[in-house]
Amino acid sequence: MSEHHADLVFTGGPVHTVDATRPFATSVAVRGERIVAVGHDEVRELIGPGTEVVDLDGRLLIPGFQDAHVHPVGAGVELGQCDLGGTVDAAECLARIRRWADAHPDRAWITGGGWSMEAFPGGTPSRRLLDTVVPDRPVYLVNRDHHGAWVNSLALEMAGVTRRTPDPADGRIERDGDGDPSGVLQEGAMALVARHVPPITLDEQLTGLLRAQEILHAHGITAWQDALLGEHASTADPAPAYRRAALDGLLTARVRGALWWDREAGLEQLDRLIERRETFTVGRIRAGTVKIMQDGIAENGTAALLGPYLTPCGCASGNTGVSFIEPAQLARIVTRLDREGFQTHFHALGDRAVREALDAVEAAVIANGHRGNRHHLAHLQVVDETDVPRFRKLGATANIQALWATHEPQMDELTIPFLGPDRALRQYPFADLVHSGAVLAAGSDWPVSSPDPLAALHNAVNRRDPGSDRPVFLPEQRITLDTALRAYTAGSAYVNHLDDTGVIAPGRLADLALLDRDVFSRPAEEIASARVVQTFVGGRRVHASDAA
Repeated sequence: MSEHHADLVFTGGPVHTVDATRPFATSVAVRGERIVAVGHDEVRELIGPGTEVVDLDGRLLIPGFQDAHVHPVGAGVELGQCDLGGTVDAAECLARIRRWADAHPDRAWITGGGWSMEAFPGGTPSRRLLDTVVPDRPVYLVNRDHHGAWVNSLALEMAGVTRRTPDPADGRIERDGDGDPSGVLQEGAMALVARHVPPITLDEQLTGLLRAQEILHAHGITAWQDALLGEHASTADPAPAYRRAALDGLLTARVRGALWWDREAGLEQLDRLIERRETFTVGRIRAGTVKIMQDGIAENGTAALLGPYLTPCGCASGNTGVSFIEPAQLARIVTRLDREGFQTHFHALGDRAVREALDAVEAAVIANGHRGNRHHLAHLQVVDETDVPRFRKLGATANIQALWATHEPQMDELTIPFLGPDRALRQYPFADLVHSGAVLAAGSDWPVSSPDPLAALHNAVNRRDPGSDRPVFLPEQRITLDTALRAYTAGSAYVNHLDDTGVIAPGRLADLALLDRDVFSRPAEEIASARVVQTFVGGRRVHASDAA
């Protein structure tokens, strides 16, 4: 092929470039790993005898999606275990557990997860339910949000957890009316049993990673930020699996790894994190981020709030949630991490946690100046209105999980009544953040929720699940499709430090996704019905559906 010809040309439009200088085109040419031309009919001049030509034929070409907060290795491993995802029926959960246990008589422990809190009264299933289906082996099943675990009586017995076992500082043992453990362990209490679960092997993790990578590519995802490289609760450190995949040429995505901050340790772990950053920066993975979980989740009362949760009667409780790291210490940690060139990735869900994270970023800026480390806060369920403009001021990115911004049982039954009316109106303030000038990135938190970016775009634009007859969730916080797509492409590329990606422009890497339709020319209610038919990373096709 002539050096002037392209290896790959997309033509026949439409192309949504997410590039402000040229937002729309009908043709794109790729040579090697990079885009060499974006335009219209003139791009066809680069077609030579060896050029592969993809006729868009009305299908939409966009930059590859990038997930800014996801757990692929854990998701892939769980798909090979007892999978309880996709149902909110308690009887179905129990039936799946029994079937899986019967099909795997050699497993010493029954592990897996994905159960939904809304399937059980109060969101806390009983150990006695598990005892009815698996009485003779210990069972450890994480919930959909991965902030709690459901265990049976034998698991509690093997772990030595009794009515006399105190709650850990960062968690809670749910108890029955007699004070005995009821079968659910929240947050840090998960480790009481998790430490007894047989560890996942490296080979199992690698299999899980490759399984997950295939699924993510099928959703048009070309890069992501793994939000937890380290050991936490029942989660084995996925970093070695990434390293092996990268060295063996199996990692086709671009990955930013967030190294886990052990909240039981202090700044003495910094040298270890610097060492891990070097060890796990290889090939297509870069481990230049540190993940700090500052609070829990609203549904179990561990999201850190500025005021107390309400009780079922609507009265103020004595609980304001949990800040896992004391705010002054958090500021010192983030300032030091920033000085060492680390990006900080916060789990900040409640309004107090959001403020504490922003205060820590502000402390780092005051001490170190703006160093371009691109700190970001994920989840942002409740944000006080006075903190919204601070994202732009501090250069902190708002990392949103749009699938959660909708009326569904977990929101309506386990969250809103306990937040109260005022705080409930400040949930997932996407539009306020956009109007304040904040940079938005987007992610799924898979396996907590679906990895499908098109489903997330749908909810960001509509604030309602496809086909739902429930009311629109805080309609004033809807954002445009263009804004939502920008968050899931250029915005996530920004926090992933992948500046050669995220838009379709000459000189950028050819990380691309081809949809089966132009979602911009159809009603907003149809966004989630679109599908990805081809995905490219660096000009190489990594996914093609039957419809391609």
